[in-house]
Amino acid sequence: MSNRGLGTWLASGVGLVCVFVATAAMADSHVRIVRLSEVQGAVDIDRNTGQGYEKASPNMPLVEGMKLAAKADGRADVEFEDGSTVRITPNTKIEFTALSLQDSGSKVSTVTLTQGLAYVDYTGKEKENVFTVAFKDESVRPQEAVHFRVRLDEAVAELAVFRGELKVEGLSGSVEVSKNKSATFDLSNGNKSTLAKNIKDEPFDAWDKQQSKYQQEYASKGSYNNYPYRYGVSDLNYYGNYTNVPGYGYMWQPYFAGVGWDPFMDGSWMFYPGAGYTWVSSYPWGWMPYRYGAWNFVPGYGWMWAPGGFGGGWATVVPVTNPPVRYKTPAPPVRGTATVAVGRPVVATTSPNRVVVRGGTAGLGVPRGSVSNLGKVSHEVETRGSATVRPAPMPSNSRMGSPGFGNSGSRATTGASHGNAGGGRMSTGGGRPSSSSGGHTSAPSRH
Repeated sequence: MSNRGLGTWLASGVGLVCVFVATAAMADSHVRIVRLSEVQGAVDIDRNTGQGYEKASPNMPLVEGMKLAAKADGRADVEFEDGSTVRITPNTKIEFTALSLQDSGSKVSTVTLTQGLAYVDYTGKEKENVFTVAFKDESVRPQEAVHFRVRLDEAVAELAVFRGELKVEGLSGSVEVSKNKSATFDLSNGNKSTLAKNIKDEPFDAWDKQQSKYQQEYASKGSYNNYPYRYGVSDLNYYGNYTNVPGYGYMWQPYFAGVGWDPFMDGSWMFYPGAGYTWVSSYPWGWMPYRYGAWNFVPGYGWMWAPGGFGGGWATVVPVTNPPVRYKTPAPPVRGTATVAVGRPVVATTSPNRVVVRGGTAGLGVPRGSVSNLGKVSHEVETRGSATVRPAPMPSNSRMGSPGFGNSGSRATTGASHGNAGGGRMSTGGGRPSSSSGGHTSAPSRH
């Protein structure tokens, strides 16, 4: 590791916090993380530890050299700091060949497709960054925002551009592909290319479009936008709301938190060579609140996350401040490298036609974008104890899928309050619930 990438690991009461120290070294830093933001079905990951592939989990930090493989029923989303995404479909493998930070501050990312079908939605928001997608002696390096897919089979590779334009460089020479056009490369004939003035539909095009729409729809819906990074912001805006709390400033809180919930109830301690154990949250929004800032227990509100701490690297486990009496501060295992899971067996009931949400789940089990107003549903859960949500229909041309994005409503069912749905290993010792409303800026009621 270069001097620029040296990590200073500080022991504290909440675990280890990684502080990356920048120096005048000429070499690049390879201490950079991106987010495995969603996992559906069976997806494996090779963390470059010599142990081969293992089961992948949402919100795992991905570093240079890692590999991701979706099995026959698997799909996954990867989010980069600027909000760009790479999505893989069943029987697809990718490798993160480069994830580095240059002395100039620009980020260098290279994703290599080794098999299958991948979708790329590149934001182009940070012009100094270098983003490359490679596939079988060919590569593309977008200069502007672009949305495209790449398929790699044994004998043929195909690149199709939905939005923007790309220049492919490789054995075939230089090939320009513009919006709504595609290029096919004959891998058995020196990657000879053929241009087409149209794009053939793929079964997962609708799923990719659905995911992109979700990201774009919720990227700027929150009342707090002072983030230097964009990965995870859409999930924060969808699964919770911000409140300007006197004496604390802007704080974020997930919907469906309820009495007894604490932010470390569901997740895993995962070992990363050179970094030690890192907390990986199971919640669909559980990226930024566990890498930056701090969790605070606010009297009258419950557990809330304070954004911040973006300038000094990322935390393996963020600090916890002002915890309730008898609260057990989260701490990583003392030794070993095995993954240690923390969680509850049942948090939500999900089917293609309904999602039953209960208090204390904090959004666990609620698919992305499946309901247009989670704040309203959260209020129903708080009032009645549970709510049955009928999600929008899934895309018709997808062979598999989660509930689709749409303006679907919800139907609340009356039931006894569940409060904390199951017994986590860590308890708050008497927190109070907050009232969630439909808006992202309204304060929860005080108790």
